[in-house]
Amino acid sequence: MTTARPLHCVLGSGPAGTALAEELVRRGHPVRLVDRTGEGPALPGVRRLAADVSTAEGARIAVDGAAVVYHCVNVGYHLQVAVMPSIQEAVLGAVEESGARLVVLDTLYPYGETGGAVMTEDSPWQATTRKGRMRAELDEKYLAAHRAGRARVALGRSADFFGPGVLNSTLGGAVFPAALTGGEVPALGDIDQPHSYTYIRDVAAGLATLGERPDGDGRVWHLPTDTALSTRAVLTMVERRTGRPLRLTAVPEPRPFGPFDERFMAEYAEMFYQHTEPQIMSSAAFEGHFGVRPTPLAEALDATLAWYGAWLSAQATAGRR
Repeated sequence: MTTARPLHCVLGSGPAGTALAEELVRRGHPVRLVDRTGEGPALPGVRRLAADVSTAEGARIAVDGAAVVYHCVNVGYHLQVAVMPSIQEAVLGAVEESGARLVVLDTLYPYGETGGAVMTEDSPWQATTRKGRMRAELDEKYLAAHRAGRARVALGRSADFFGPGVLNSTLGGAVFPAALTGGEVPALGDIDQPHSYTYIRDVAAGLATLGERPDGDGRVWHLPTDTALSTRAVLTMVERRTGRPLRLTAVPEPRPFGPFDERFMAEYAEMFYQHTEPQIMSSAAFEGHFGVRPTPLAEALDATLAWYGAWLSAQATAGRR
């Protein structure tokens, strides 16, 4: 007689949530993927569910019966400060009630400006921006709930991510389509500063590992991320792979460009320091504890360009219909 494996529930069907759901299926877990509509392409081994996890009742419905819950929900950039705390309250309350372990996809925002110091899990949280302070406050609430024994929580922080399916990222829809078609590629801030980028499939694998390993509970972890290069070096690697020179357009200060519209850039302005000083994240602690290595950047860029090539082709086909 076989025993059913525990259910893993992913909240949020954006690039990270979708990649995570697929990774969990590869690892043999039953998976529920939750968003407001419950719609989207069929993913083998994944059951979709519609629920609004910004409400207590919606969060309870979403996590019902799950052994592990992954919080990968995001909202429009201009809504984050207003909405993310209510989502945390609902999700944290639901897992406290159900007893499920909670793994949270997190950002580097709590560290604030570092002056170029390498960010580790021991770096001080010194954010001065609205979104940075909000993220730090949420993280402290998660960890406080764990310390108090109300929930079992692990936080997985990612640098700017990129990869298949990632459109709304500084190394995403503004870069790869233009690189493949000869369009303008934005050079945000100082592209000669080192900048960590986390591959979306390493985000997914790292979160899945935290979901499988309770020995990671109760703290912040930096998800597997390859060695930081300058953004110019990354773009040069892209250039070599496309076989065409990139048409770089300097964006030295926050202003609308391509998919980054005026409303987004107005909200992003306070975070623009990430493109004017080094952003170097170390994932050595995660790699050492869990025995994993990040995907080499060259391999990740190959997969990303292949995905974008297929995506552009599909977009063109759809436009001809």
